[in-house]
Amino acid sequence: MRCTLIFVCLLGISGLVRVVSGAPDNPALGLHLKTHLHEASGTEIRAGSFGVYEDRERGAGRVLRLDVVVLPATGARRPDPVFILSGGPGVSAAQQWRQYVSHWMREHRDIVLVSQRGTGGNNRLLCPIPGAEEDPQRYLEPYFDAEMFRSCLEDLAARFDLRHYSTSTAMDDLDDIRAALGYETINLYGGSYASRAILVYLRRHAGSARCAVLNSVAPISFTNPLYHAWAAERTLGMIIDECAADPACNERFGDLRATLDGVLADLEEAPAPATVTHPVTGALTRVLISRDGFAEAVRFGMYTNISDVPLIIDRAAKGEFDLIAQRGVDQARWIESSLASGMLLCVTCGEDVSRIDPADIDELTRDTFLGDSRVRRQMAICEFWPDSIVPEDYGLPVAVDTPVLLFSGTHDAVTPPRWGEEAARHLPNSLHVIAPGTHGLGGPCVDGMMRNFLESGSVDGLDTSCVESMRLPPYSLRD
Repeated sequence: MRCTLIFVCLLGISGLVRVVSGAPDNPALGLHLKTHLHEASGTEIRAGSFGVYEDRERGAGRVLRLDVVVLPATGARRPDPVFILSGGPGVSAAQQWRQYVSHWMREHRDIVLVSQRGTGGNNRLLCPIPGAEEDPQRYLEPYFDAEMFRSCLEDLAARFDLRHYSTSTAMDDLDDIRAALGYETINLYGGSYASRAILVYLRRHAGSARCAVLNSVAPISFTNPLYHAWAAERTLGMIIDECAADPACNERFGDLRATLDGVLADLEEAPAPATVTHPVTGALTRVLISRDGFAEAVRFGMYTNISDVPLIIDRAAKGEFDLIAQRGVDQARWIESSLASGMLLCVTCGEDVSRIDPADIDELTRDTFLGDSRVRRQMAICEFWPDSIVPEDYGLPVAVDTPVLLFSGTHDAVTPPRWGEEAARHLPNSLHVIAPGTHGLGGPCVDGMMRNFLESGSVDGLDTSCVESMRLPPYSLRD
């Protein structure tokens, strides 16, 4: 396994743990972990894999190896660990283990990270962008290209049965791993798509969950990518209104809405030239950025940074597209390297796109800077991509008694607070906290609330007053 090899090469073997579950006549099944010393922290880490059948219901055939990393508690250990799930869908949590080696959650609890089926191990469903490393222009073209994904489907379908990569199936894998590791109950943390996965886990395995934290909530009713244009427009509108209400920002940038409309109209007529740094050679390279490329780069950038959006619009109006083009290249390259887009399609085609009413597209994309191309391109690919097998009741809201703490950022450009409110409405033992921020709230205030929640396992009496002191960074006024 790739993750295992990294550990073996970099950390050195200090012991071996091998626990096997499942069919005794198939040694590929079950949990296989090795124990290593992490020299930087002086603590032991267990890493390896867990084998499951691709077709769980049949219980035979292809075995998938899911990467598993366990970061044992560094202090007095409590019996309930924290399972951390990753978003996308398509990002492997196990590959992000380095981010949690020194995390405060390790003080008293093990941290467990698993590569959800389709994201790692021997079953990573990758769809590379052809020629992108040679020509950065490819990173600025629409990502959901039907021709590219037809070719990718031909390759993946020859090696995998893509009907078996649903969230529900993956959460059954996760519960098997919980049991194999010997944990009676677990805590769960995840943001964006991972919050959806956690909700599915709670519905299927509520008895195994002590509590859960959902950050940037994407409930079942959030049909990806139908609401992307609406959510991005909402955040952009807030930015424009706040800049207009601030004397310094308004004086610097004027009528940003009119400026943006002019930029988009010009790009509709013809793409604009820009210069980017080649991601491989480092050479300055000329590219063209289209209206869709500009809009998508702005949308994705607003996930985590809204402070320079007025500056980006202002520069574009002056014919300066280098900054946004470079971000577009960097963003697309990160997506390609970090996200298994084949797995993304396995999840969204069967769980989201299949529930989208085409009649809703115009209403939710009309008069937005992103428009309808993003959702229509992904829907077109789902017309030929295999749907994952999902339960008949998948579209129903998740309603469980498990204690759940939910966080939403006021300026989240993809999962705004309405979705946290929607999820919390069906969770009687939950608390939804809305705080100044973007996609993926963090910082001392959020960490403090999470600490207290994990300690008590209850939202009752949880102090959220620190939210009142949280502030967004000011908008950038200088080039």
